[in-house]
Amino acid sequence: MGIDFSCFKFTSQNALRQVLRPVSEFVPCDLGHGNQEESGDTFAQSKEKTIKNMNIQQFYDEGLAHASYAILSEGKVALVDPGRNPQQYYDFAEANDARIVAVIETHPHADFVSSHLEFHKNEGATIYVSKLVGAEYPHTGFDEGDSFQMGKVTFHALHTPGHSPDSISILLKDENGKDHALFSGDTLFIGDVGRPDLREKAGNMTAQREELARMMYHTVQNKLKPLGDDVLVYPAHGAGSLCGKNLSDARQSTIGEQRATNWAFSDLDEKTFMDSLLQGQPYIPKYFGYDVDMNKKGAPAYQRSISQVSIWPEGATLPADALVIDTRKQAQFAAGHIPGAINIMNGGKFETWLGSIVGPEERFFLVADSTAELEILIYKAAKIGYEQLIHGAVVNPAGMTETGAFFDVEAFKANPDGYTIVDIRSRDEHANTPIFEEALNIPLQELRERASEIPTEKPVLVHCAGGYRSAAGSSIVAGALKGAQVLDFSEAIKDFQTVAH
Repeated sequence: MGIDFSCFKFTSQNALRQVLRPVSEFVPCDLGHGNQEESGDTFAQSKEKTIKNMNIQQFYDEGLAHASYAILSEGKVALVDPGRNPQQYYDFAEANDARIVAVIETHPHADFVSSHLEFHKNEGATIYVSKLVGAEYPHTGFDEGDSFQMGKVTFHALHTPGHSPDSISILLKDENGKDHALFSGDTLFIGDVGRPDLREKAGNMTAQREELARMMYHTVQNKLKPLGDDVLVYPAHGAGSLCGKNLSDARQSTIGEQRATNWAFSDLDEKTFMDSLLQGQPYIPKYFGYDVDMNKKGAPAYQRSISQVSIWPEGATLPADALVIDTRKQAQFAAGHIPGAINIMNGGKFETWLGSIVGPEERFFLVADSTAELEILIYKAAKIGYEQLIHGAVVNPAGMTETGAFFDVEAFKANPDGYTIVDIRSRDEHANTPIFEEALNIPLQELRERASEIPTEKPVLVHCAGGYRSAAGSSIVAGALKGAQVLDFSEAIKDFQTVAH
């Protein structure tokens, strides 16, 4: 049973904070590379950038490579592209004895769900967003030439289409009117610009990728290049994001650094720029359009929504033919799982793979080996709005009778031709770093739809680059090809990569 929040009346941020307990805390770290363990905390709070009458705080979600920002001036806070869980922003405001008064959305994000509507409802914060978004929540239009002042700083909107037709970037000016920082959303990244192929079907305004690539060229030429070299650049994503193809793991930069190092600032003609931008973009996860639409509408309050996820008793029997996402380690899964379950292990990119393998039209059960793990997993699902798709969450349900076949590495070495090898890495990985010449390449995100293409006369051996994806891939193939012998190469693939190169 979920908690009924209708009886609560919050009169202050402190009262609200008693209910909005975070599932996992952010971890202080330096601006820079910062590695996180696969199953560890997913948030990093960067060092503050403080100048006179202004404080900029970056929050970084490692799992989605998502950066959001809080700008503080004279007891007031404006947020840029906040993530789903509002707690870290409330903590920042409280620590600075400040109030959150504004939320700026650079565009309807495809890869995460924002908490903008929650801040409006709970704090009365004004949401600033381009009128082109067609936002279905209370907001103030924020487009080219618009500005607002908060404390000693001023926020100016720049229309910067290219990643989406409704993208804006935010130029922050200090108390002297000097350009200080650009919050570039998914328009300008460190080392790249945003991909132009995510809005062909989603959002209020759709546009073909070629049209958006052309828009991006003119955005760079007419909006970004004229900015001063000392203007700081704060993007919405870093390395590991699927919103671009060549993102740096640096967390901030300057226009001058990007002018010198970012390919998009090179002296290219329009066609060459467009061709370069369109080529080699990563796959588009199934959930991206769903998140664009959810952000356009405004998401339900985070804590209330996750509290409504149905927690089933440990050992419960799940419905027959239910879609089951088993998040336990590969060895646990192999020792016993529900027939047909998909093994997406709880790791650093769990939420991305969940939204790539499971479509937003599907409902599923979430399986873990502890209630603590379930809490983390429900939170991760909520980051992409998938908590609403969870039919139930359960620890070690009944019926885990299926076991995984043992992969004998030495037997494979002795007779590699005796296997049908399936490479579930991306097409670029398969082409650029081949491991087995005869391998059939079906990327993981396509495997549920294409598993029937795999021949079953021989044992089917599934591999990726390091073992995480192949756990999911082999479970999908085993569930789809009943009666076939399906093996997971797992981490043993690392030794074969060394030999191949």
